[in-house]
Amino acid sequence: MDSNRDGIMQARETGTLGKLMVLLDLVTHADAPLRFTDILSLAGQPRGTLHRQLGHLVEEGLIEVDVDGRYAPGLRLLDFAARSWARNEFRLIAEPHLADLQQATGETVHLGVLRGSSIIYLDKVEGRQPVRMYSQIGNASPCYCTGVGKAALSRLPAESLANLLADLSFTRFTASTHVSAETLLAEIREIADLGYAFDREEHEAGIRCVAAPIWSEDRTFIGGVSITGPAYRLSMELLRQWAVPVQLAAGRIMEGMRIRLGPRR
Repeated sequence: MDSNRDGIMQARETGTLGKLMVLLDLVTHADAPLRFTDILSLAGQPRGTLHRQLGHLVEEGLIEVDVDGRYAPGLRLLDFAARSWARNEFRLIAEPHLADLQQATGETVHLGVLRGSSIIYLDKVEGRQPVRMYSQIGNASPCYCTGVGKAALSRLPAESLANLLADLSFTRFTASTHVSAETLLAEIREIADLGYAFDREEHEAGIRCVAAPIWSEDRTFIGGVSITGPAYRLSMELLRQWAVPVQLAAGRIMEGMRIRLGPRR
């Protein structure tokens, strides 16, 4: 189970909808189907209440139960996700600019948005090269060790950034991963001046990227766009050259947001 789910009960309302969301969150973030007793120990709800709520979720197709009585995400969630992805305004605005960036570089291009301390990948355009990094739309990555994440952090208001860093837990994924708020903050300040960020094999050994931030005028929406590929092909010198096109793509996406969406209120 993802360690980020440990405190889930503390962040939810105690009403019926909140309890149902707790169950959905537990089941969808589990590494494997859960037994009833697993969910009972994690959710902290009375056995009868839990059984009834799981039954409702199964009836609605949000959760499925197999012949062994184990619970897993239901196919209806895929329908929700597909519709949400297809209609996401930010992704639709960014789509042609991601394609242009991929055509110009030949490498994989990602679009991400900051949610809490994670980057959620909304879209990607696969590179043309035979060897590419593996990534999946909808996946979340830590903000402190990804190019899009650090670029996004560089555009957070000072108070929001301070609060995020104060609560951030660091995991060392590679020898290059930031493991302290102090070193991360120093790089974020540098990124804010430069207008772009690098991932120097910080989340995955052998993978590098250059990213630029995307944000709304009131900073209520922050994300980024990146060019990503294997380190043997993407030298730091090449990534510095690509900082210009990735910044231009980010700028065009923001202009599209301003025209199409207007000020966020």
